[in-house]
Amino acid sequence: MFEVEWLQSAVDELTRIWTAADSALRQDITAASNQIDQQLENNPHGAGESRPGGRRILFVFPLGVVFRVEPDDKTVTVLGVWLVRRTAP
Repeated sequence: MFEVEWLQSAVDELTRIWTAADSALRQDITAASNQIDQQLENNPHGAGESRPGGRRILFVFPLGVVFRVEPDDKTVTVLGVWLVRRTAP
């Protein structure tokens, strides 16, 4: 099991996204952030896709996050978060 830590800047951005959202989107954001935490706690090396610099990216609609697994292999740091919008086909 891994400990998930969010940088303060990521927490601030998540708060900004949540505050600007309507009620339905807030529910989706809350559910997605909980699912992100669960995935990163249980299997961060298998979550998302690798990126340069030891970073990984994960999408759980409607959020995207970039994170890194710390060298001690017991901590995951969420570096950033953003709102993912679905585009019309």
